Amino acid sequence: MRGALVRDSLAWSKNINNALYRSGNESEVMFASHTWPRWGNERIQEVMRTQRDSYAHLHNEVLHLANNGVTINEIQNVYKQPESLKKQWAAHSYHGSEEHNSRAVINRYLGYWDANPATLAPLSPKDSAPLYVEMMGGSAKIMAKGKELYKQGKYREAMEIVNKLVYAQPNNTAAKDLLADIFEQIGYQKESPSMRNSFLGAAYELRHGMPSGASPKSNGPDMIKGMTTELWLNALAISMDSKKAAGMNFVINLSTPDNGEKFVIEMSNSALTNIKGQQAKNPNLTITLNRSDLEQVMGGQTTFDKLLAEGKVKFDGDRKPFDQLRSTLTVFVPDFELMPGTKGKVAPKPASPAKDPFAAQEMAITAGE
Repeated sequence: MRGALVRDSLAWSKNINNALYRSGNESEVMFASHTWPRWGNERIQEVMRTQRDSYAHLHNEVLHLANNGVTINEIQNVYKQPESLKKQWAAHSYHGSEEHNSRAVINRYLGYWDANPATLAPLSPKDSAPLYVEMMGGSAKIMAKGKELYKQGKYREAMEIVNKLVYAQPNNTAAKDLLADIFEQIGYQKESPSMRNSFLGAAYELRHGMPSGASPKSNGPDMIKGMTTELWLNALAISMDSKKAAGMNFVINLSTPDNGEKFVIEMSNSALTNIKGQQAKNPNLTITLNRSDLEQVMGGQTTFDKLLAEGKVKFDGDRKPFDQLRSTLTVFVPDFELMPGTKGKVAPKPASPAKDPFAAQEMAITAGE
């Protein structure tokens, strides 16, 4: 639910089945992710079959329903586990949720669209919400109906209308507080921690603003060392502000002698591309440095200019493309709000030293398999 590449639920089921038949008949201890060990062969086989069947049923039943016309915007209300799986603790939504994962299965095979043209290119919530508020008779009527639905325990129905009001009026404190109350009640009823935390986290932000404090970092030395040069170049292309790159055209050869890697980096049509194992015949610039020194740049311990002064990097040709590329790079600051009207309450942070845009940074991408 953190925003990850959709997994292949059928592959999970099949691989658990392979493990069950290859070693499940003789194993006495099983260690698995996100949970505790299991002891005893009978218990191990029971848990593995439960997990195998959970993924298989999710995959097969969701696609069965999709082939009967149930869409990605309906499946979370239609898909149900069979009673036999519901009775198995190992099949409960302790990591992920049936609502989220059922939608993910359709997304993997059929995409996000439900085939209704009205949902193909919809208005952004902040643009559509004012129209809904107007047509519902204004904020007072929405608040009154929202409170009524809340008292009746119809929290999802209340969420549907009050959420529109919050998007239309991000500074409406009463609306945000009511939506926070609604989110809280929905969250309390969710068995899945990830579902519960999503609602409770949003409720906190609506009441108190975005939480402050240091974000967790995963760009330690070992992570940097394990990051391929190609992945670093791909990340630079994502951090590049394409509007600043309009009209730029250049070719850079990159060579790291200590590991024998070579790349061509090309800027054209406001896009930065790279290809491994090639060198352009007539580049604008050739950059040569050891991968070990590049890792220092990637980790933020040094810069290209410092390495130039130390003689650890060599620029052959016109330096202008390097400076052009650096001028387009953005250092991401994840302080954008996810719920409307929650950013303004955050106290300003003291200025921190400027970060080298060539340093590896946290990216809004999570790998799948």
